[in-house]
Amino acid sequence: MPREITQANIRPSLPADYGAIAAIYNEAISTGSITFDTQPFAAEDIQAWVDKFCDREGLLVAERDHRILGWGLIKQYSDRPGYRVCCETSIYLTLAARGKGYGRLLQTTLLEKVAALGYHHVVVKITATNHSSIAFHQKFGFERVGIQKEIGHVADRWQDVAIMQLILPQVPPFPDMSAPK
Repeated sequence: MPREITQANIRPSLPADYGAIAAIYNEAISTGSITFDTQPFAAEDIQAWVDKFCDREGLLVAERDHRILGWGLIKQYSDRPGYRVCCETSIYLTLAARGKGYGRLLQTTLLEKVAALGYHHVVVKITATNHSSIAFHQKFGFERVGIQKEIGHVADRWQDVAIMQLILPQVPPFPDMSAPK
């Protein structure tokens, strides 16, 4: 059966989206195997994330027919100047939107934004049993570089995390902010 061509608007999030973003994250939390957060989030929790963003971080949403189907996060890996070239990303979709191409659209836009922000190295951390997310990221060129054994305890079991990375060779080093002026 041919795959449906997916259309969605990928855009920066707005405060009006934060309730939908929280609901999508709550679906992931309820599985006990996608994130290590265990308590439900509210729109105010998403607002608190955004309020802490620096100028090289962001939250994008995938929207179709005025419904938020997913979101993607870009956050700096560390606030230490030597890590200025590295960010971490995350993508979450509603359970109903998975497997329909929305994640591909969101990831493509997210990686374009990452490059525009001057990041050279992208890290994702995925629960090691989430094979579909690992395979999804591999399609974009991410490679698995390690497993953190028993790093979390969620849903009454130890959880391992796969660390994956993507190098964007077209992005040169961001100016050295640690050098004396």
